[in-house]
Amino acid sequence: MQLRNIAIIAHVDHGKTTLVDRLLQQSGAFRENQRVAERAMDSNDLERERGITILAKVTSVVWSGTRINIVDTPGHADFGGEVERILNMVDGALVLVDAAEGPLPQTKFVVSKALKMGLKPIVVINKVDRPDARPHEVVNEVFDLFATLDATDEQLDFPILYGSAKEGWMAASPEGPKDARMQPLFDLVLSHVAPPHVEDGPFRLLGTILEANPYLGRVVTGRITSGTVAPNQMVKVLDHDGRLIEQGRVSKVLAFRGLDRVGLNEASAGDIVSIAGLPDATVSHTICAPEVTEPLPAQPIDPPTLSMTFRVNDSPLAGTEGDKVTSRMIRDRLLREAEGNVALRVTESEERDSMEVAGRGELQLGILIETMRREGFELSVSRPKVLFRRDESGGLLEPIEEVVIDLDAEHSGIVVQKLSERRAELVEMRPSGGGRQRLVFYVPTRGLIGYQGELLTDTRGTGIMNRLFHAYAPYKGEIQGRRNGVLISTEAGEAVAYALWNLEDRGPMMIDPGVRVYAGMIVGEHTRDNDLEVNVLKGKKLTNIRTTSKDEAVRLTPPIRMTLERALAYIQDDELVEVTPKSIRLRKRHLDSNDRKKAERAKVAMELA
Repeated sequence: MQLRNIAIIAHVDHGKTTLVDRLLQQSGAFRENQRVAERAMDSNDLERERGITILAKVTSVVWSGTRINIVDTPGHADFGGEVERILNMVDGALVLVDAAEGPLPQTKFVVSKALKMGLKPIVVINKVDRPDARPHEVVNEVFDLFATLDATDEQLDFPILYGSAKEGWMAASPEGPKDARMQPLFDLVLSHVAPPHVEDGPFRLLGTILEANPYLGRVVTGRITSGTVAPNQMVKVLDHDGRLIEQGRVSKVLAFRGLDRVGLNEASAGDIVSIAGLPDATVSHTICAPEVTEPLPAQPIDPPTLSMTFRVNDSPLAGTEGDKVTSRMIRDRLLREAEGNVALRVTESEERDSMEVAGRGELQLGILIETMRREGFELSVSRPKVLFRRDESGGLLEPIEEVVIDLDAEHSGIVVQKLSERRAELVEMRPSGGGRQRLVFYVPTRGLIGYQGELLTDTRGTGIMNRLFHAYAPYKGEIQGRRNGVLISTEAGEAVAYALWNLEDRGPMMIDPGVRVYAGMIVGEHTRDNDLEVNVLKGKKLTNIRTTSKDEAVRLTPPIRMTLERALAYIQDDELVEVTPKSIRLRKRHLDSNDRKKAERAKVAMELA
């Protein structure tokens, strides 16, 4: 059967996964009466909750006698490690762009990778049914983007389709016709995307996606570069330097058919398949016939920019809510994650019972912590730290990000002011239609930690921020952190409503009455810039003397609710976030107040030295 391999690449929420749903429906991958979840490819719980694609996935459809393998890629640059590897498997790319928003930074990120690899893009302008759609202007913006990314003349001569994945149609013009549904897109893929390039020689496959299956063990997915593979065949695994990792037999060869995976008796060059039975094979390893000596070249991966320390939870409430609490369990889980996620780097930390995890951004690390807590882990994590570098002359370099903010024009002043305080440089400011503006900044990664919540407050929830790693540049100088101190509990027990009510003039609380607290736990935000120790267990003194004023009912202001991302952005260097399956608590690194004073004195002495 003829083959085509394509990737669908786009910015977050521009409609990739919905488009895949429509392609599967029209190609007959579902029965007429089959119940299928919306965004069928987002199979992970977190993907469904957040409405974003985190893991790359493969599916396939048959159209006019040709099998089309489709790879759905993540839109977030934080998950860019997935994207860079995926593009090795495909020969063409559908670049999906929102008809109103136009190309955004993460479109740019993935497209630059695709163009460098020589893929010929097909541009699909999606969501033309939006009232604020401007499809023709967006096409010009896409052309300008390709030109700035040094696309070849052949790549700049890209075909264009307009349509709405939600309504299920594509056409050569924004007006339609709509009755052909997805057929124009299928036909364009068959005519524009080249069949997979097949090399001569014995079996070779480059591992691209890794997953663990409870029945089959480790499953490695990739495209067969040459030869054929069948179950029970002897193979060996080479790393990128050509060293032998292991030898073994293939237990199963699985191919993607719609939403299912089907076992094959034999798979040939050009097809995308999954191979089971090799316990040590991983991403960027070459699985090949025993006579092969040269590995396939693997795509280099962009470096991580942020790191966090994952530690054992040593608070007084440790072990009360989770069942995976030891340092060995946390270490094994992180090393297992690093095997499949090449954009993560896990190393032993200098501190006892802790691991250093470096990744692309707060979102990627936040998703990892959220996944672990759902698996029953308890751990405490430090504030994200930026990874600095040195240049040839010994000067300090730090990562800079390109930030694009779309917002109502009236809020642009406060956003420019706040970001300039965070050492940002305004690069571009232009209207984007409908009373909105688009601001483009170059901001140090340090300055963006914790900014998302502030942006939403300043823009009344209307600001949309997109960010992308730009380059390493000379250190920009000090950036002021959180301006307020915190309220720290001095006692262990259950918080009392009367005590919280009495403390309200000291600052907003972060806990409800009845919540268990311990000494050193952060229970609220101080209105001033210093930390304050408070007792949240102090009840009302009762006497037998009647007073003229009736007892006032205790009415509490609702506390600040800390989500995981907000907590990670909020804490300072001397604080930790305690994460358990049921709770997210903030605490001081040193729970005892005397230890905190000693640590503060030691820090001041070091700064003076």
